[in-house]
Amino acid sequence: MAETISSSWGPVTSTTECCEQNYVYSSYIAEFYNTISNIPTIILAFVGLINALRQRFEKRFNVLHVSNMALAIGSMLYHATLQSVQQQSDETPMVWEMLLYVYILHSPDWHYRSTMPIFLFFYGAAFAAMHSVFQMAIGFKVHYIILCLLCTPRMYKYYIYTEDVLAKWLAKLYVITLVLGSLFWLGDRLFCKEISRWPINPQGHAFWHLFTGFKSYFGNTFLMFCRAQQHGWSPKVALLMGVLPYVKIEKPKSH
Repeated sequence: MAETISSSWGPVTSTTECCEQNYVYSSYIAEFYNTISNIPTIILAFVGLINALRQRFEKRFNVLHVSNMALAIGSMLYHATLQSVQQQSDETPMVWEMLLYVYILHSPDWHYRSTMPIFLFFYGAAFAAMHSVFQMAIGFKVHYIILCLLCTPRMYKYYIYTEDVLAKWLAKLYVITLVLGSLFWLGDRLFCKEISRWPINPQGHAFWHLFTGFKSYFGNTFLMFCRAQQHGWSPKVALLMGVLPYVKIEKPKSH
């Protein structure tokens, strides 16, 4: 989109731009709404992290919530600057996060427990190195889609084997927010020329960020519930301040 204020970051070097005018409110923020719309993701991930630490969930969930925050911060840097270097800070953590989901979803059935995280770690490091050198626009998208497809059947399996009604609703909210966010993302990508002529831009990509934040939170909370069930921790879905769902557990007392 055309610039309206001089840029503090220089010319746009990222390979992708969204349907939002650049530098409308500040010379330091290229896409204002796409930048600030990542803040709810950081807040939700922080809430999830505090719950995981307070109830002493496995460290994998601490890392998962931190990765959500890191991804949102990387996205803010990218949309604020529209520089190719910062674009890597958005796209590479997306792949790393999906590798973490692959581990969490499939680790209960993995016979060689040390092999899987080592392989995923080196795979993620290799992808980051290649992406920084070759800026694989198509390769990034293909990797991300494949990793999502690897997670989908296992997520569905967890859903059909979950009997708790509120936990099932966490999975449903995950799907609902994912679908809504995807529709806003597609609309922003496919109809940008038409949207640019509207008196008010609906900021579809910013809504994608907003729904993605809730999608990640609902998905993480559902996985925490399922993992607590596997450990026999009697998980229940409670509401924080009567609104935000979280998992409450009761670990058996050690004798």
